[in-house]
Amino acid sequence: MPSFAQLNPLRIRSYIFRLPLCTRILIFAIVALWIATIPFTWLRQWASLVPDKVNLASMYRLNTFPLMHLSFLHMVFNILAVTPLLERFESEFGTLVTLVLFTGPFGTLPGGIYTLLEKFLLRSNTTVMGASIWVFLLLAAEAMKTHKANPNFSIGPYKIPTWITPLILVFIISFLVPNVSLIGHLCGAGVGYLWASGYIRFLVPPEKILRWIESKLNLLGRLPHYVSVDQKTYGRYGVLPSTALGTIPRSPEPGQRLGP
Repeated sequence: MPSFAQLNPLRIRSYIFRLPLCTRILIFAIVALWIATIPFTWLRQWASLVPDKVNLASMYRLNTFPLMHLSFLHMVFNILAVTPLLERFESEFGTLVTLVLFTGPFGTLPGGIYTLLEKFLLRSNTTVMGASIWVFLLLAAEAMKTHKANPNFSIGPYKIPTWITPLILVFIISFLVPNVSLIGHLCGAGVGYLWASGYIRFLVPPEKILRWIESKLNLLGRLPHYVSVDQKTYGRYGVLPSTALGTIPRSPEPGQRLGP
């Protein structure tokens, strides 16, 4: 249980200022789109995912529906849930990869699966919107990573596979919270499992191309809070500034490095 000291405004402010670039962009887009719906109420219908309205001319819905929210509280709760997960993902894979995935396949795939299920299996036309589909996608990916280190957790005499925890959460939320999409959340979690298992990693451009783009456009130097895709070479936020290469301290023993 976190203490009140950990939740003080200074810590929250520091955390917000340390958010990486793509996470900031996506959160800003969510807030901006909700604000825009105040004078332009038709935007909500335009951006939401309505299975019967998805066609070649409205494929954009598969990418806009995670950014649109039904109400202010809906938006706030989803932002609180998705921000730390997005930040963790971007810190691991880099800003370019995060931008490519969350403006493309991570909306198109779960949205497309949901549309197909609604139209051809369930014969329904339930409208969905909200970043919760990303929440369960990222939770599923995290659960798969945790499962490798800790395959099970115990509840009394029962051992529960760690990877199944997002699915348990999906059903609990569907039972407790009205007007949430069980199918939509399951679609998001399913794509998260596919990503963590490596089946859809081909959707990310090759690392050589991403590194070339970074160096060609000097993204590390031009964009604050940018996370390099090549963290093995550049670290999380690029090369740290130094006055002279000759002043870099060396390890007293070969094969050992200084610092974290």
